[in-house]
Amino acid sequence: MVASLVIGIIFLVAGLGLRYWINRRKFYRRSPMGAEGFSSYESSVIIKLLEKFGKWVAYALIIFGLLSLWVYSREKNDKERPEVEIQNPR
Repeated sequence: MVASLVIGIIFLVAGLGLRYWINRRKFYRRSPMGAEGFSSYESSVIIKLLEKFGKWVAYALIIFGLLSLWVYSREKNDKERPEVEIQNPR
């Protein structure tokens, strides 16, 4: 039960951190005119491709983290409620 909470928090923080890091790099790469500066065409293509892949990984981490937190909340609610047995009258 606690494992899903820990995993959810770790994946959520990792996903948000990855998105922040990628967006920060992209922001500081821009010139005052708004154009991105790369040393070569090849580095431009590779970096943009890696950033797109990294964003998809970040989104997957965020979704997995949120699902883990949701599972934790469901487990916690189920554990707090006592089970009531319904007996058929004879």
